[in-house]
Amino acid sequence: MEDPMNVNADFTLKAVMDTHALAWAQSPMAGVDRQPLDREGDEVARASSIVRYIAGSGYSAHTHGGGEEILVLKGVFHDEHGTYPQGTWIRSPRYSRHAPFTQSEGALIYVKTGHLDYPLTA
Repeated sequence: MEDPMNVNADFTLKAVMDTHALAWAQSPMAGVDRQPLDREGDEVARASSIVRYIAGSGYSAHTHGGGEEILVLKGVFHDEHGTYPQGTWIRSPRYSRHAPFTQSEGALIYVKTGHLDYPLTA
């Protein structure tokens, strides 16, 4: 059985997954489930996932030390910085902080975290 905190972590190997066949894994927050596509690390990780927020669910405020990118696939995603309907792409830089949530629509998002931890140049 594959370690749930290390999924497709070897970037030298091709990875193909049928997301329709993947099971949903519960996140630490009620009503927020995810399908890890690639992941290396514990709860704070370099990861790509499909995340499902049921209507009215949310995630506690947290910081993304390595940045985050989100593509809203379905529904409407929110945080204290804005409202993001289906088709919206969001890139938040290193050390950005937010408390995401959904309202009556819920949301399905693709999220990639930890990959923007690159060396800054002068």
